[in-house]
Amino acid sequence: MRIPIATYRIQFNSDFPFESAEAIIPYLKELGISDLYASPIFKARNGSTHGYDVVDPRHINPELGDRHAFESLVKTLHAQEMGWLQDIVPNHMAYDSSNEFLMDVMEHGPHSDYYTFFDIEWEHPYKDIESKVLAPMLGDFYGRCLENGELTLSYDETGLAVNYYDLHFPLRIESYIQLITYQLQRLEASLGRDDPDFIKLLGILYLVKSTTADSTGQQYRDQVTFVKGLLWELYQSNSEVQAFIDENLAIFNGHRPPISEPEPSGTGRTSTSQMGVGLSESEPLGTGSLGIGQSGKKEPEAPDFGLLDALLSEQFFRLSFWKVGAEELNYRRFFTVNELICVRIDDPTVFNITHQLIKELVDEGWVDGVRIDHIDGLYNPLRYLERLRAHLGDAYVIVEKILESGETLPEDWPVQGTTGYEFLNHVNGLFCQVNHEADFTRIYRQFTGQIETYEEQELTCKQLIVDKNLAGDVENLANLLKQIASRYRYASDFTLIGLRRAILTVLVLFPVYRTYVTEAGLNERNRTYIQRVIQEAKRRVPQYVNELDFIAQLFLQNYEDWITEEDKAQRTRFVMRMQQYSGPLMAKGVEDTLLYIYHRLLSLNEVGGSPDRFGVTLPEFHAFNQQQVTYWPHSMNTSSSHDTKRSEDVRARLNVLSEMPGEWEAEVFAWKQLNHAHKTVSGDRAIPDANDEYALYQTLIGAYPFEPYDHETFVQRIKDFAIKAVREAKVHTAWLRPDTEYEDGFLRFVDALLASQDDNPFLERLKTFQSKIAFYGMVNSLAQHLLKMTAPGVPDIYQGTEMWDLSLVDPDNRRPVDYEHRFHELQELRKWAEGDRPGLLQNLISYPEDGRIKLFLTAEILATLSQNSDIFQGGKYVPVRVTGTYDDHVVAFLRRAGSRYALTVVPRFPVMLCEPGQFPLGKALWKDTALDLTGVEPLTWSDVFSGRSHSGASSLPLGAVLSEFPVALLISS
Repeated sequence: MRIPIATYRIQFNSDFPFESAEAIIPYLKELGISDLYASPIFKARNGSTHGYDVVDPRHINPELGDRHAFESLVKTLHAQEMGWLQDIVPNHMAYDSSNEFLMDVMEHGPHSDYYTFFDIEWEHPYKDIESKVLAPMLGDFYGRCLENGELTLSYDETGLAVNYYDLHFPLRIESYIQLITYQLQRLEASLGRDDPDFIKLLGILYLVKSTTADSTGQQYRDQVTFVKGLLWELYQSNSEVQAFIDENLAIFNGHRPPISEPEPSGTGRTSTSQMGVGLSESEPLGTGSLGIGQSGKKEPEAPDFGLLDALLSEQFFRLSFWKVGAEELNYRRFFTVNELICVRIDDPTVFNITHQLIKELVDEGWVDGVRIDHIDGLYNPLRYLERLRAHLGDAYVIVEKILESGETLPEDWPVQGTTGYEFLNHVNGLFCQVNHEADFTRIYRQFTGQIETYEEQELTCKQLIVDKNLAGDVENLANLLKQIASRYRYASDFTLIGLRRAILTVLVLFPVYRTYVTEAGLNERNRTYIQRVIQEAKRRVPQYVNELDFIAQLFLQNYEDWITEEDKAQRTRFVMRMQQYSGPLMAKGVEDTLLYIYHRLLSLNEVGGSPDRFGVTLPEFHAFNQQQVTYWPHSMNTSSSHDTKRSEDVRARLNVLSEMPGEWEAEVFAWKQLNHAHKTVSGDRAIPDANDEYALYQTLIGAYPFEPYDHETFVQRIKDFAIKAVREAKVHTAWLRPDTEYEDGFLRFVDALLASQDDNPFLERLKTFQSKIAFYGMVNSLAQHLLKMTAPGVPDIYQGTEMWDLSLVDPDNRRPVDYEHRFHELQELRKWAEGDRPGLLQNLISYPEDGRIKLFLTAEILATLSQNSDIFQGGKYVPVRVTGTYDDHVVAFLRRAGSRYALTVVPRFPVMLCEPGQFPLGKALWKDTALDLTGVEPLTWSDVFSGRSHSGASSLPLGAVLSEFPVALLISS
């Protein structure tokens, strides 16, 4: 297995394809990166900016380049002895017209090879979606879209389709009968009944009828293809047939031209009954039957969409308003996104189809490892991972798994670890001053008037999501549970309403993303979670205690002696289905709602974080790392990612506020008074409200750029973020129900605050305060960066964050990165370090705002990791005790392999240590603070950054270790 030394995350898209990535490989090699960590590269929806909306995992995304371009990129990597870590998406695909698997299902229904490919409940109790897949893609009610002409029928070489803007869904072959036989006498009159092409058309109709009646599976699909080919050939070759079909398309689309009475037909013609089509000349037309109806002159009619409505009602899909998907749904989605449909990855056939390309790439040596997106969405994560391990051999495998506080990754998973959000929250919390929690709680409540606790708001937000966005999913779970309950006399009286309420309560109260109960059983950790949730649910809804006991019985697998294996399987299926929804609820309720509402300190509002937990103590940080080195030494350590709410450097700044509650309180209330006149007052509400205003001030502090910068660009970034934030919060506005008054008022507020004219007292005061925070934030960021790179695990660098990156949530964090600038600066740093390292260090700490100091730090650490892989990839983790005046302001630990050591030393809480603009350096500042190295043999230490040596002793003074550079990495010799 190739274990990466350090990964570099690249977000591929049409503006940054394989060719662009190949151009930066020399830079990444010079920086010291061992493995490129790629966003999904498989064929995605047209124009995808992230790659998670895959339409065909069997092919590389042509918008990124062809297979040759991909292989050329990897060959360039291999020439530099670098590897490739690939992000894959096993849970879902795009619900899109370019998804050939899904379109095949829509066209062929149960005859499709992919009928069971997607996670669709075909036998749904609601008749209007029984044997159909819901397509909640319409922007309005179905009837309105139909009558507004937004749904249109079209015909081309691929066949008949219904279109809704850029969506195109194929129609089943049986639908062709309705279209072709509608007023067929018009074509008969123009061609004559004996015309060979007219007879051929009748023959096609016969084939359609026989196909639907007698064929199944592959035979059905082959005949469909054959019939469609014949019809297209006839359409292309005969202008009158083409005109007839085109006119019928127009009629079905609501355009009804006057119909002329056909000329009387002669005798001696071949009858349709002789053709065996089963047509009756007396049968009325337009009813969907195979008939040539009565003729006669008709007046022009008003638009009538009854024909198209009847046609659509017979499809294997049901078009609907997107809101229907939240309440009535028969397919599983990714979170609450209608446009992402989940697949049955637990089916070995589906697994093999969707993983054939990644297996090929691993087997052929193009890919060295994989990152599994949304592992908790899978039906049986362990079974999937075991299958994947057998499929990919010894590839490096990590999973995107959110671990709540105190939760650990299941030890039986055959993976190297997670994508590192648990590390992110530990290292970030380390720089939050836990002693000031009460002050920040008081300030937040006074400024905003919010008195609800975080726990209360969490339950409220999760309840909102489950009521508004997951109601259809819960309804499906309740129906399944009702079926199970009806089999037992002690549960047969449970009502659907009661079961639904019990399920809702359990889901909302769940403290972790999910449990992992399977037919093989459950472990004690999962048992504890379940028992606690059921106990709390009983307290909250005591009227449903019996239903809750029944759910607990199923989850805990308390089976009666007489229960059959079939009963056990049905119960287990319910439990495993229900487990797939606690994760989406947590993600949407907390990450995508609550984190945009609860604003006590925004640096703590991060993926996998707990904003109610005000920081992490040093012993907790050390304990976490010791656990990692024991169980998951090769798990990933991240600090910024494509999913983080704020970049590592923004969080590092905001953590500074935790050190200075008094000054923060004075500033933020002064700003509130200064900006009160800029608010929009509408009725009894001021826009923005105090909570959004409080968040905006923190955002400005965290994201305000270093000089020089383009002010207009920054203002637009803040405005874009502000709208996303308030829509995600779902308090005053939302993506699905925008309140333009609130949003416009908020944007005007931002414009007023950031107006660049000279008479803007707020902006000047903000910049003065923010510049101080920005300096201390740099100290925090350098310290955090070194900890990430040298703690147990594989350090991951998100694109561009090797220099200062003040990005906010996506899409802000997907802005282009200036690699030419970075490469130039890195080369200059290398030259300067070789000739005058002390001079370089002095220059870097004199001009830290330009980001070279972080780039230098990154490159020096990466070189050290590569040269000492035995220490950092397999070495033990030993916390180092700090003594003296500023013992609480230092984080230090040893990594040890045999008799060789690496010593990491960083400062924290810099506000008390030094003045703005002065790094915490030297003996005078650190006084008697020292590192206690008792038990470590006397050694000579070499400082990676300064190159200076320190003589071995049982105690190292901080003033000597941190004399020339604000952080230290010492290697024993």
